[in-house]
Amino acid sequence: MTPFKKALLFIHRWLGFISGLVVFIVSITGCIFCFQDEIQDAIHSYRKVEIQNKPYIAPSILKAEALKGRKGATASYVYYYGIGRPAGVLVTDKKEGLLFVYQNPYTGKIIHTESPTTNFFIIVEYIHLYLLLPANIGTLVVGISVIIFVVLMITGIVLWWPKRKSDRKRSFTIKWGGRWRRVNYDLHNVLGFYATSVAIILAITGLSISFDWMREGIYAAANLGKAHPEEKAVFKSDSLLNGKIDTTQVINKAYLSAKATSPKAEMFLIYDDATKAGAIGVTAYAQALHYYESDTYSFDKYTGKLLNRTAHEQKSAGMKMNNMNYDIHVGQILGLPGKIIAFLASLICASLPITGFIIWLGKRKKTKSKKVKSVVHRRTVRQHLPAK
Repeated sequence: MTPFKKALLFIHRWLGFISGLVVFIVSITGCIFCFQDEIQDAIHSYRKVEIQNKPYIAPSILKAEALKGRKGATASYVYYYGIGRPAGVLVTDKKEGLLFVYQNPYTGKIIHTESPTTNFFIIVEYIHLYLLLPANIGTLVVGISVIIFVVLMITGIVLWWPKRKSDRKRSFTIKWGGRWRRVNYDLHNVLGFYATSVAIILAITGLSISFDWMREGIYAAANLGKAHPEEKAVFKSDSLLNGKIDTTQVINKAYLSAKATSPKAEMFLIYDDATKAGAIGVTAYAQALHYYESDTYSFDKYTGKLLNRTAHEQKSAGMKMNNMNYDIHVGQILGLPGKIIAFLASLICASLPITGFIIWLGKRKKTKSKKVKSVVHRRTVRQHLPAK
C-alpha cells in the first residue's frame, strides 16, 4: 500500500469511529421513515375518509371545531390532505402543548387527536433529524456526522478501487461462497460502492433540509448564481385595519381563491399568520403528500387581497430544487421504485459502520496474533542458541 493510501486508510478508519454510531442511527431511522405514509395508511383508519359528493367545509369552521373547549389555544395551520383523506388543524394548547387534530373535511367532525410525541413515525423523524437532543445541538451533531460520512464514501471508493482491469469483475461482486470474513469485507466494499451515488444524494438533500447554508448553496448553484430577489420577498399587509375587523371569513376567501386558481391541486396548506406581517399563506400542492410541485399564495389577512402568487412554472430552478428536497430524500420523487431505492441505500449505509468495525477488529486481532508469534519465535530461537 502506498503512503498516500496508508494516510487515507488512517483518515477513513478514524472518521468512521467518530461518526459510525450516528450514521447507523440516522440511516436505520431513514429506512423506517421511507414507507411511513404507506404504513400509517394501513394501520390508522383516521388517515382515510369516505368520499362525498359535496365541497369541503371552510377552514374557519375546521379551526373553530378544533379549538372548541380549548381555552386560550391557538390554531395556525390548516391542512386539506386531498381526496379520500382528512383535513387537519395544528393546535397549540397551553396545557397539552402541540396537537394535531384530524377532521372529516366534509363535516368538520373530529376523528382523531394526537400529540407529535406519541406518534411513532414522528419520534423516528425526530431521532433522524436530531437524535432527540435539543434541536440546535442535535442538528449540528447529525450534520457533522453526515458530512463526515460523505468523506468516508469518497475515501472508501479511492481505497477500494481495483488497480488492474482483470480484478474489477471480481471486485464488483460479493463472494458468497468465501469465508465469513471475506463475505463481510465484500459487504462493506461492494455494497458501499453500489450505494455511494444514492447515499451522497440522500446526504446532500438531508443537509439541505436541516441547514440554510446548504439550501442556499443548492439554490445558487441551480440558478447559476443568478439572483431572484422576488423569491426572497416577505409579503405584508398594506391595510390599516389591523385588529379592527373580524378576519374569520378572510381565511375562507383566501382558500377559495387559491383553490379556484389552482384547480388541479390535490392538497392545500393554509398558514394563518399571527405576527404583525398580517398575511395568510396558502400552498397548493399538485399531488397529495408530495411537496415538489406547488403554487404559493400570500393574502392580506384583513382584507383578503392577493399580495402575491407564484406558480410552480414561474419558480426558478433553485427554488424548484429546494422544493424537491423532501421528495428526493425519501425517494418518492420516483414513486414506489424510488422509495425502495432510498430504503435499500439507507439499509446499506446503516450496515457500513458495522461491517467496517468487524474488518478493523479482524485486522487488529491478526496484528496481535502476528506480534505474539514473533515474540514466541524470538524466545524459542534464544533458548536454542548455544551458550557463550
